[in-house]
Amino acid sequence: MFEGFTHTQIAVSDAVINVRYGGSGPPVMLLHGHPRTHVTWSKVAPMLARSFTVVCPDLRGFGDSSQPADRPEHAGSSKRAKAKDCVELMRHLGFARFALVGHDRGSYTAYRAALDYPEVISRLAVLDSVPILEALQRCDERFARQWYHWFFFAQLEKPERAILADPDAWYGPRPAAMGDEEYQAFRRATRDPAIVHGMIEDYCAGLAIDKQHEALDQQAGRVIRCPTLCLWSKQDDLEQIYGDILAIWRRWAPDVRGHGINSGHHMAEEAPEALTEALLAFLR
Repeated sequence: MFEGFTHTQIAVSDAVINVRYGGSGPPVMLLHGHPRTHVTWSKVAPMLARSFTVVCPDLRGFGDSSQPADRPEHAGSSKRAKAKDCVELMRHLGFARFALVGHDRGSYTAYRAALDYPEVISRLAVLDSVPILEALQRCDERFARQWYHWFFFAQLEKPERAILADPDAWYGPRPAAMGDEEYQAFRRATRDPAIVHGMIEDYCAGLAIDKQHEALDQQAGRVIRCPTLCLWSKQDDLEQIYGDILAIWRRWAPDVRGHGINSGHHMAEEAPEALTEALLAFLR
């Protein structure tokens, strides 16, 4: 995986971040979703690295990055805290301004960074998501049935016990699409109680402090200033639940464009060429 990339761990002010980076050219950071780590980008990152310096971290609480201490309102796992990690990590690597791509849970950290650091984030790509507040404001029977895990994961202890009892049965990974090394990284992460706790804390923060931060943004009329790309998996349920996904994003990112990708949810693994092509067209 990641031939020619540097693999290291870098201390920022509140965390130690496990990261791979490589390539040359303008900087772009790729953020993974749940229950993945940075290795989900193993097919996309080398293709992007022909034109860009690509940085792939594990978010705090995930993979081999450090675990935040449990705090009130799950603040240690807030997207604001994780966005700060990303900005500090890129500064450590010498980049004061960069493009940011986030998938699934990683997209929440990505657009939080764009909101909190408009002078830093040059371009934003969000994959398979709408803002947390928008999802909750539209919550209906269909959402509760298909995305029930949001509310289950917000409970204490029970989701971790359920996952750790049989992680593969819970998540249904597809080793053939992932690749052997990627699958082994997934297995290691989803069998580690500390990492599973960190991943669940990300959801707990989403329904607590992250939701509050977005409500304050909405009340203040704060929006994402940089050009924004929204991509979604056509074989997943985002379009089915929300219909016009771009219309939702225009409330938060006036300069948004995007389209569906013919893929299941983990598009970086299932449709890496199509995803890379869309990212290159946007980032260039």
